[in-house]
Amino acid sequence: MSSSKAGRLLAAALMFLGAISASAVDVVQAQDTPAKELFGGVTLPTRAAPSPYGSYAKGCIAGAVAIPTDGPTWQAMRLSRNRRWGHPQMIALLERFSQDAAQLGWGSGILIGDISQPRGGPMLSGHASHQVGLDADIWFTPKPAQPLTASQREDMPFTSMLDKSKFLTVDKRRWTNVHAQVVVKAASYPQVERVFVNPAIKKKLCETWTGDRAVLGKIRPIYGHDEHFHIRIRCPEGASGCKPQAPVAPGDGCDQSLAWWFTKEPWAAPKKDPNAKPAPKPRATQLDDLPKACSAILHAKGPGSELEATYQPRGGAMPATSASAFVAPAQAIATPFELPAEVPVPPARPSGL
Repeated sequence: MSSSKAGRLLAAALMFLGAISASAVDVVQAQDTPAKELFGGVTLPTRAAPSPYGSYAKGCIAGAVAIPTDGPTWQAMRLSRNRRWGHPQMIALLERFSQDAAQLGWGSGILIGDISQPRGGPMLSGHASHQVGLDADIWFTPKPAQPLTASQREDMPFTSMLDKSKFLTVDKRRWTNVHAQVVVKAASYPQVERVFVNPAIKKKLCETWTGDRAVLGKIRPIYGHDEHFHIRIRCPEGASGCKPQAPVAPGDGCDQSLAWWFTKEPWAAPKKDPNAKPAPKPRATQLDDLPKACSAILHAKGPGSELEATYQPRGGAMPATSASAFVAPAQAIATPFELPAEVPVPPARPSGL
């Protein structure tokens, strides 16, 4: 064998070993790095068919699309967070809802907060849910007639609907009938499973809503959510890797499950055992804690640009299928994956939230 050929073979072998070593290092780093840092550091989605995996609070999404930063009846807020990505059905719903809200008199449309990260997953800050592209936050502030500037999108403060001088009481100076109509409208779409609001807002709706009350059951009380409301849609049809939430209980939800929020129990500090050892620091969610598909999604190739993966508005028409806004290659992840066990819920909290 010539020395030049032997040299080429040696160089190729070293390159191969180097690639294997780098890959091994990446795997080790992924195992040691909290999942929120891994998913929070990705700027673009995968080029794949839209597919959510796992649950709303423990999962990821392939093939997410971004809602445009500006639309005729919406603006996306806090753009620096890069959380305006979601399943195409979620993005299409927001487009439709923005038009309906404007027609109800909600300014010139809606201000959209967090949806999901480009590949979903845990976030560096803020939400525990919003991990599979099927959740979206809407500000309780209408979109103004004059579009907000980039700095206003980042710095404009939220407006609470509560009277902070009283316990769980809606501020009657701020809450209007249009607020109520917009929240109920969000819950009225068949694909919407839940709309989360502050318990005081739910109570206000129970006391004052005079329209069809069948949809009120979808509007669920939860901590916070006095400055925005949270829309959650169901797992898309055919999304076998998506773990659905239990159905909402029948009725309007203006019952004991709501009354519980106005007792001391939800707000009481946990009792401390003076003899108990200090609790260990909570362990950060790791990539291995998520559905197996999430590792492949995290490391899959993305589109060439954000524009390529941005949803194309359809004039308000809801898509009949979960087709993406861009043409995906034939590398979509279609194999079903084992899902994690049930996410624990505090036993004192009523079921069906």
